[in-house]
Amino acid sequence: MSEKEKQLATDPDCSVVLERMAHSMDDFVRRVFLDSLSGSYEALIKHRFASHVCQTLFTVAADSVSRETKGIYPSIPDSKDKGELRTLTRLILDICEELAPVFTSLVMDPFASHVLRALLLLLSPASSAASHKAQSNMRSKKSSAWKARQGTMKSVFADNKSYDHIDSTRSVPNEFREAATRFVRVLKSELSDNEVRALAANKVASPLLQLILEVEADHGESSLPGSLMDHVLVGIVTLCHRKPDEQPEASDYLVTLFETRPPLTCWRRWFPVGKLTRLATHPVANFVVAKAAERLNPTQLKGALEELEGSWNKIIGSARTGVLRATIDRACTLRAHEKDICQAVCNAFQLFQPKDRSHLVSCVLVLKPFQEYLATRLTKCSSEDTQQSSKKGNVDDSKEPKIQGALILQSLLRLNEPHCTMVTESIKSLSTEDLISLSQNPISSRVIDVLFDSETVPFKVKRALVMSLIGHYHTLVDDRIGSRVGDRCWAFADPYLREKIARSLITHEQFLAASYFGKFFARNINLYLLQRRPDEWRELQSQSKSSPGPTISPPAPSATAPMSNPDDAEVSRPSKTSKKRRGRPEDEIDAVFNTNLGAVTKRTAGLQDVLGAIRAAPSDHGGGKRQRKS
Repeated sequence: MSEKEKQLATDPDCSVVLERMAHSMDDFVRRVFLDSLSGSYEALIKHRFASHVCQTLFTVAADSVSRETKGIYPSIPDSKDKGELRTLTRLILDICEELAPVFTSLVMDPFASHVLRALLLLLSPASSAASHKAQSNMRSKKSSAWKARQGTMKSVFADNKSYDHIDSTRSVPNEFREAATRFVRVLKSELSDNEVRALAANKVASPLLQLILEVEADHGESSLPGSLMDHVLVGIVTLCHRKPDEQPEASDYLVTLFETRPPLTCWRRWFPVGKLTRLATHPVANFVVAKAAERLNPTQLKGALEELEGSWNKIIGSARTGVLRATIDRACTLRAHEKDICQAVCNAFQLFQPKDRSHLVSCVLVLKPFQEYLATRLTKCSSEDTQQSSKKGNVDDSKEPKIQGALILQSLLRLNEPHCTMVTESIKSLSTEDLISLSQNPISSRVIDVLFDSETVPFKVKRALVMSLIGHYHTLVDDRIGSRVGDRCWAFADPYLREKIARSLITHEQFLAASYFGKFFARNINLYLLQRRPDEWRELQSQSKSSPGPTISPPAPSATAPMSNPDDAEVSRPSKTSKKRRGRPEDEIDAVFNTNLGAVTKRTAGLQDVLGAIRAAPSDHGGGKRQRKS
């Protein structure tokens, strides 16, 4: 492979082999390979196939650089070649020197852009690798799909180590920080404000620009006037330094700023008093306000709630629920102003009277104020017509649960106990039919999941929910989503409550056996064992409840068990079923037969055996009479 590295890297088939080899190379071989490509990286990273090889090399070089930073170097074997082999740290810095003059032109290249992202992650792991967005933007969708078809690339010598995620805690030399800063300054000096903002609208350059902004923020330069962040935000940073009371315009890249900067200390600079309502209902700016609300302190959260007090109904009417959910999550994190949050939710859905709050879940799920929900409910067709229209696909979307409403309810359930009961009481007031309908919906059923998972919801509330469905579990589990909720209720219940649920289903055993989804729930509770050996069933439930693993129930006896009646039509089974039967653990019926009668082996005559017996029988062609037995 010596002196043919560039040809191999640009070949469509050999490039994949090189990528796999890069994961298994030791530090010395990586240094030799990177050194052989020196002087050609500008052309290679713009090549369709060689760019992936360079990207993989920069990704796997992270551990080698970390070892060199700690003073761990590989042993160099004796060779006839003369010259000094540069360290991997020096090679990476020289590559940066090679690419710096053309960095601006490479930003929008469809192949080079991905390589530059990997290089920036190598130079500045502390800021960028911690970002999930940076990891997801390493490859395009097409490139990711192509790589997935190639299979996982891992080292054949290490313990199956993969480089899908870069460790943000690894050591890097100080020179790498300076090299990353130089890339930021090159982009800032060679591009005008409009050109920088044009990168944000380009699908190739936008992920790289976001990564560069994170690097700039990590180095403490994004808050300075004239920074790259200032160029992107149309001079907002400069205005904040010159005129603190100047109104800033919303921008998508404020989200990146709020994610990378320390806790928000200039809330009123970005969102002055009186402007928050307009921004919270804006189609784009509401995402920025929601991201900023996630970083507020208790005082700022209180001020935001007071300013939006009369605007929550308008926010819900425009279906911009991100700000409301962000304030709920922030109050839950801070454990502050939770009462004000509950009042804001009630005002948003016009639940002014305490008796009206029983309709909270229904109103929030469909994102309609209380009066509109009542009007929709009065005009609602009968349940039979609804089922028929749903089968035809003519479901009214205005009556269906919304994802935004379910997320709001999930956030409310994570509040402290006096405040989360507002949601639990509303669920408790639902009729059994409405509760089953809520549990069988793929969106609203997630509210029940969070109710069981939330540590702030009282235990008695969860138990009351499970008991309220006793007598109706056969209807609940006769559905793809409802069966999953039924399993959650069963997993939460204690042995005593499980027995009550199971005994309520004995009369519906045939219904569950005929149900496509209910039969799995019936198999889990093992009604057969409960009816015949209740003591063993209780002991099994006690053991399964005390153990952290899933419930493992002994299989119910099947038709393949040995029977005493030889005339039974189901004595024989196909050989495939017999193999499965032999692989199953022995149940209580097998134990009785083996203990009292011994192991009985039955052989079922096959078709060939029957035909052979017929051929072997003597044929009587004579016309003699049958002799009588003496």
